[in-house]
Amino acid sequence: MGSTRGTGRPGRGAKAVAAALLCGAALAALSAVPAQARQEHRAPHWELKDTGTPEVRFRGLAAVSRQVAWVSGSAGTVLRTTDGGASWRNVSPPGAAELQFRDIEAFDARRAVVLAIGEGESSRVYRTEDGGATWTESFRNTDARAFYDCLTFFDHRHGLAMSDPVDGRFRILSTGDGGRTWRVLPSEGMPAALDGEAGFAASGQCLVASGPKDVWLATGGAARARVLHSADRGLTWTATDSPIPAGDPARGVFGLAFRDRTHGLAVGGDYRPGQASPQAAADTRDGGRSWRPAAAPPAAYRSGVAWLPHSRTAALAVGPTGTDLTTDAGRTWRTVDTGSYDTVDCTPDHACWASGEKGRVARLER
Repeated sequence: MGSTRGTGRPGRGAKAVAAALLCGAALAALSAVPAQARQEHRAPHWELKDTGTPEVRFRGLAAVSRQVAWVSGSAGTVLRTTDGGASWRNVSPPGAAELQFRDIEAFDARRAVVLAIGEGESSRVYRTEDGGATWTESFRNTDARAFYDCLTFFDHRHGLAMSDPVDGRFRILSTGDGGRTWRVLPSEGMPAALDGEAGFAASGQCLVASGPKDVWLATGGAARARVLHSADRGLTWTATDSPIPAGDPARGVFGLAFRDRTHGLAVGGDYRPGQASPQAAADTRDGGRSWRPAAAPPAAYRSGVAWLPHSRTAALAVGPTGTDLTTDAGRTWRTVDTGSYDTVDCTPDHACWASGEKGRVARLER
């Protein structure tokens, strides 16, 4: 791809999932059940929800609840469900068919902000307050050197978007009014980017927040894959090397998830089909100041990751070749499903959603 503008950008299964998907305790409970009873009891599993859009790849996902979810993707497509995926409404912004909506953040069933990625004016932000019936374009990038990849919110008002380096530093866009207006933050507090370093717009998880002020930015494409952290909503940043291999435009950290301001997970690898992705996961227990490689990482590239609801130790990682589960806070992972997904998101009411290529959207069922 020449740069991280490959799968992470323009390019850049529904089998039974172990009962442990919802928490580590569930794994112990299942193993204590006799084999015959286990066969009669259906374990949690991804259940595909028909979106009617097999031509669309959904790399953007905002799970609000068990009933409400938004997805965004190629061909300027945005869908919304309010009945748990039984039906989907196409709420795409008009005139956006040429755009790639790689990230979406939703506050509820009516309010959402979606990011279109790309060079120059292809990078845009739209906002809706009426469930997608109408959209307002609140930002359009006019700098040909900028390429926005990801979007995140701290709360209903404060949020950030990130662009690949401009003048040698990642560019940060900020909003304090829920995405109605945006401004570029000063770059003085941003460390210099490495040669070839950029973000991957693969899952909407290269920029993630936890709490009122902490935010992390994932990188790849350079000699080292790094995670940058800000504790003041993007004004100042520190950079830490991750153990996830880089050294190639197709490799690095693709997705981050933090369950609080100290405990985080990173996943990635080499997105090219058939390429090995050793050490494709890492975890931190100090807010990203240091990262340690997983003792037993996912067997292949993973682009999305999410902590399971109300769990301190269980999380899911997804990618084109399957879903992996950890029940020990990222130390070891095992594949529990082979369906293709790009991103995953879980909600406080114990729902997990995943989305990806060929219009695939699924919800964890039991």
